[in-house]
Amino acid sequence: MEEKRVKAALSPENYLPTAILLFLVVLPHLMPNPFYVHILVMMAIFVVLGQAWNIIGGYGWQLSLGHAAFFGTGAYVSTLLVNAYGISPWFTLWLGGLSALLVSLPIGVICFRLQGPYFAIATIGLAEALRLLVLHFREITNGAQGLTVPYKGNAPWLLQFDSKFPYYYIALVMAVATVLITQRMERSRLGHYLVAIGQNQDAAEALGIDSSRAKAKALALSAFITGVAGVFYAQYTYVIHPDSVFGLGLSVQIALVAIVGGVGTILGPAIGAVIMESFIQSTQIIFAGQYPGLELMVYGGLLVTVILWRPRGVFPWFARLYGWIVDHLPALGAAKA
Repeated sequence: MEEKRVKAALSPENYLPTAILLFLVVLPHLMPNPFYVHILVMMAIFVVLGQAWNIIGGYGWQLSLGHAAFFGTGAYVSTLLVNAYGISPWFTLWLGGLSALLVSLPIGVICFRLQGPYFAIATIGLAEALRLLVLHFREITNGAQGLTVPYKGNAPWLLQFDSKFPYYYIALVMAVATVLITQRMERSRLGHYLVAIGQNQDAAEALGIDSSRAKAKALALSAFITGVAGVFYAQYTYVIHPDSVFGLGLSVQIALVAIVGGVGTILGPAIGAVIMESFIQSTQIIFAGQYPGLELMVYGGLLVTVILWRPRGVFPWFARLYGWIVDHLPALGAAKA
């Protein structure tokens, strides 16, 4: 029995994920240029955002085109608390997430009792309403000028560092934690309910599943994670604007991360985040902002390509590639014996 456990532990399907995680840990040191580390940080942030969207959009089958509402809520609530009261961002991470969760509750109560495009329309309206409110109450939010986080130097307690490496590792931990939360949710009763609702809502309700309540729980979890990501983004960039954190373009980008990678899968949004950020950053480098709105054309072109080429996202292709690698990797140590 012990020998079988050793062989299982040293088999490729078990040690390969650990090897990939170790590679991600050392990756920023292989490309010490701050710009490349910045790209890695943004990739990790969008892994979190894409996975959060995937909970409600992939597993809950509810198209959200206004997830920036939760992202911006977390960013603004945290920044206002940090600037006004000097609260540590380590605390406002949770407060920002809870604020986003509270914002999501009315949408879930109202929209999930109905079927159709109402939820998608409501999320767009919510994000735009919050953006206009932030612009209107300029005495509090500084209006269109946005808010800045005063730089205090290397102050870990204030989530400020003189290098991008700590931000990367924090973002990596958040990304891995979000993937694990999604995996746990998928295997939980809520995950099974969402799968049943997605396949046939009427049949699921006939079996006694409260579809409105299940989707509301999924939205609350999704909003909380998105709000936490918004808090981290605000602390990382030191500046936020209504258009940058509540804009429709951000909502579309968050959705595309999951759609391109593969909705309803655990690792699909992570793959989508790498692909999307690579395209976006490459576009910005090549054209250097000469063509405003070009990123939206990139989003649209990428979306059309994925829908035509891989309607289920690129995850099935990567899953087959991963399986091929596992089959051709040797076992380690005692597993060879």
